Amino acid sequence: MVEKIARAALQRAGEITDRPVTITIDGRSSTGKTTLAGELSAVLDDAPVVHMDDLYPGWNGLAAALPALTDDILIPLRGNEIATYEQYDWIEGDFTAELFVEPAPYVIVEGCGCSVGPAGQLSDVRVWLEADDDLRRARGLVRDAGAFDEHWDTWAEQEESLFTGDETREHADLVFDTSHLLRESA
Repeated sequence: MVEKIARAALQRAGEITDRPVTITIDGRSSTGKTTLAGELSAVLDDAPVVHMDDLYPGWNGLAAALPALTDDILIPLRGNEIATYEQYDWIEGDFTAELFVEPAPYVIVEGCGCSVGPAGQLSDVRVWLEADDDLRRARGLVRDAGAFDEHWDTWAEQEESLFTGDETREHADLVFDTSHLLRESA
């Protein structure tokens, strides 16, 4: 999986010489996006990783994060400029820090919704991860040690609405089923 994505990114890098190649790793909760992004970053010379978890304004904010992703991160990087965005603090319930992403040969964005709508149009390599629904839920509940339990259904409804309306999976360059991987956490 990592090798296929890296090959796709390297191919795009041969076509794009004046800005970073942007790779988006999208999919529903607990499919392994964060893990894959870390592995891919290591293969692509420590490419910076933007986490959508830093952009969502709380449990009801899946779609609300997309303008910040597009306007504050993807458009500046497309112009080979430093991206600046606010980081959401899940404990404080507010945006409390400012983060920066400097242009690099590759920039990875991971998280639910990162390749939806205009963000998808600004992505050079769109990756979609999927896994069995029951397995995803079990992974998420274990990973988040109960913190996600009461929010799972609300978040899943947001995912369904966003991804179905956008046909996100169908627009992906690469699709991987991670049901057989990462059985304990993703």
